[in-house]
Amino acid sequence: MLSEMIKPEFIQLDVEALDWEDAIRRSAEPLLNGGKITADYIEKIIETTQTLGPYIVVTKHVALPHAPTQCGALDLAMGITTLKNPVVSGNESNDPVKYLFCMSAKDSESHLESMAELVNLLSDQRFYQILDTAEKPMDILNYIIKTE
Repeated sequence: MLSEMIKPEFIQLDVEALDWEDAIRRSAEPLLNGGKITADYIEKIIETTQTLGPYIVVTKHVALPHAPTQCGALDLAMGITTLKNPVVSGNESNDPVKYLFCMSAKDSESHLESMAELVNLLSDQRFYQILDTAEKPMDILNYIIKTE
């Protein structure tokens, strides 16, 4: 379940980022500090985005920073970062990015059910209201738990 991947300390609200690269670094920081990913994992996300373009931007205003498991994913986890000021990613139809869901999966299957839950949340306008008005990480996590 999605709520099992997300810890309150992986949720950051109103983060200031200079640009899309800084936003990725900041969104990945809690997973790095929590021992879920390596620093190489973050660099691989940035490198792949520079090479392939904004592949991590999955829908309007939403990015899902991730890299292949073998690039430094240590455990199943997801962080949620809301940006104080949205950043331009280069994905014209979905910019600017305001919400980042940094993900780490230790294999190619364990995260699939959680991803389906995330897709459902990303089609829920109430979820965006929660992201925008949350005063503390548990406001977001409680909403996710309620929807599961």
